[in-house]
Amino acid sequence: MEHVAARPQFTVASPTLPPGPRLPGVLQGLRYARDPVGFFTRLHRRHGNVFSLSFPYFGRIVYVADPGIVKQVFTGDPALFHAGEANATVLEPTLGPSSVLTLDEDEHLRQRKLLLPPFHGESVSRYGELIREITERDIKSWPIGRPFALRPHTQRITLAVILRAVFGVRDEVRFKRASALVGEFARRADLITQVPLLRRDLGRFSPWSRFKRARAALDEFIYEEVTARRAEEGGTEHDDVLSLLLRAEHDDGTPMSDRELRDELVTVVGAGHETTATALAWALERVLRTPRVLARLRASIKAGEDDYLDATIKETLRARPVIIDVARKLTARAEIGGYELPAGTFVLPAIAALHHRADLYPDPDEFRPERFLDGKVDHYAWIPFGGGVRRCIGAAFAQYEMRVVLRAILERAELSAPDSRPERVKIRNVTLAPGAGCRVVLERPL
Repeated sequence: MEHVAARPQFTVASPTLPPGPRLPGVLQGLRYARDPVGFFTRLHRRHGNVFSLSFPYFGRIVYVADPGIVKQVFTGDPALFHAGEANATVLEPTLGPSSVLTLDEDEHLRQRKLLLPPFHGESVSRYGELIREITERDIKSWPIGRPFALRPHTQRITLAVILRAVFGVRDEVRFKRASALVGEFARRADLITQVPLLRRDLGRFSPWSRFKRARAALDEFIYEEVTARRAEEGGTEHDDVLSLLLRAEHDDGTPMSDRELRDELVTVVGAGHETTATALAWALERVLRTPRVLARLRASIKAGEDDYLDATIKETLRARPVIIDVARKLTARAEIGGYELPAGTFVLPAIAALHHRADLYPDPDEFRPERFLDGKVDHYAWIPFGGGVRRCIGAAFAQYEMRVVLRAILERAELSAPDSRPERVKIRNVTLAPGAGCRVVLERPL
């Protein structure tokens, strides 16, 4: 965990907003939707390391794309930089008020302390055999000799990992029920997270009403699982994440409440299922269109090495970040990058812009895992998981899962890309996914 630094001080500050396009928010939103990564990289190149723009519902937002300024935001006083409050504007209807992502300050640290152990070290590596088994089972369902979208399969793999390793679901009937509920919940949450203005009840078939029904159905399943696990004789011997959280205690000796467990489990579903599935799809989309990388990756895997595989994962998350930015909301006036910003301003490290800076990553549009072999990753120039005390708790789990799944796929399947052109980036829920779902051809199983 990174240290929490004092609020940075500047000697000179401008009271004006940073530069940026002054187009209507709706038009900005359309440009962003058409090309999310290119949109932010162009803004950075035109306006510099600190820029602003308007979005519908959110108003004027300030973006930063410089490692030094990103460090100030990530290590600044958590009482000044509220990540939970910023996240809640989009995520609270889905994750809930007790999620580690929607809490701030002491409440956030209190919850984070309980969640860290199940997602680090030995607790992560114990799931390797399960992850590989799930992946190999799914590979057997892939069609041979014709193009198909791989992302639905990586979604199926990562969801199965979540339900088995996190929820500890062992009964096949409940597993199928949970898979259907999570799928419906994700579909109904898509519009609600992207367009908060739709959060109003306009009748039974309105997006908000459909979302609330899907949420209630998933909640019912989760509460059933929590209740059954609490009552299960010997349930504390299980090593799934839910069992570990049921055994966890706050500093005052109290266990997590059912509501806390619900919100954290839904958070894990959202943050550990959709995002990892999308990152896996991007990794194969990029690798299959870069023959040099594919050949070296296969050779390193055959040799039982992990270094180049790990570098490929890091390069994927640089070149195709799954999340476009990470937000903070200022609780008081603050100086950021030479600009004096009022309380209530949203400040967002712009991941895509930062990851495509040519001075940090020469030839940024080239897919080159080698750039992560020669030196240590700068914590504030490579930020797919955020940073500081708000760095994604599941980062180690996600990278480990990607390593196991990619190794299994490349060992068991001869894949090719049906089209040499890169797939465009498309917004799906809160992630940036391959526009065609990572179309591949399984030439033959291995």
